[in-house]
Amino acid sequence: MKVTLKLFAAYQEALGKPEQLLELQEGTSVAAVCDQLIAQYPELAQWRQLTRFGVNLQFVEPETVLQDGDELVLIPPVSGG
Repeated sequence: MKVTLKLFAAYQEALGKPEQLLELQEGTSVAAVCDQLIAQYPELAQWRQLTRFGVNLQFVEPETVLQDGDELVLIPPVSGG
């Protein structure tokens, strides 16, 4: 299945782009995607417990299972004005 991953703040900086198209296995959870990113970009581990997740413009829990065509957003804490 295909999921669009939208990235902000530290996640966008680490990957160097604002979004990425992912091909995932059926039954993949939001947390599994986050864990895969942290495995590829260990500097993101500091944000793991502080990150909020959104799927299709709704905040969701990490255990949420993704569906084909979903838009997943990883939202780490941000500061500024």
